Amino acid sequence: MITFLSLLALLCALFLVVVAVFSVWRLAEGSLPPAVAELREGIGTAALWLAFAVAATATFGSLWLSEVENLPPCHLCWWQRGFMYPQTLLLGVAAIGRWVWIRWISIPMVLIGAGISTYHYVLERFPEDIASSCSTDVPCTTVWIWKYHFLSIPGMAWLGFVTIAVLLALARRPDTDVQRSAGSLRGEGELELTR
Repeated sequence: MITFLSLLALLCALFLVVVAVFSVWRLAEGSLPPAVAELREGIGTAALWLAFAVAATATFGSLWLSEVENLPPCHLCWWQRGFMYPQTLLLGVAAIGRWVWIRWISIPMVLIGAGISTYHYVLERFPEDIASSCSTDVPCTTVWIWKYHFLSIPGMAWLGFVTIAVLLALARRPDTDVQRSAGSLRGEGELELTR
């Protein structure tokens, strides 16, 4: 299960790299290639469901690690959970209702969670350089998982938080795309009728 969760985290990392590359492309060229633009629209309409899937998987994964693998969560892990667990409910309801506006609530929460994950990851990497108030029972500096020479539990959490934020930034309501297309088709038909 740990390997499966870390592979999903790698998939999130790959998604973020691809989004970053095409964001730079769009800034440099002014537009995306047509195939990428279509893919972006498809991801945009499914983004709430995808963000929900990431949040649900992160929630399930953290519970698996603590309850099945018996890896005790530290204080910083609990803080990260506090910002991830509500996302499962928020994004699940938002996906059902197609509430793209939920991004104004979710993005700040996941960015705070990503900040905590960043601090926790740095604390794991440089425990002697950072003063921490973590418990001695379950120190925040303990590295329980280390995959692919860079991925630990807070690293996986960070990828989950940032992936959710990016998906929410890309989110679109499917029915507005249909209305926009129908409106443009109507406009074309009206133009032809008036000629």
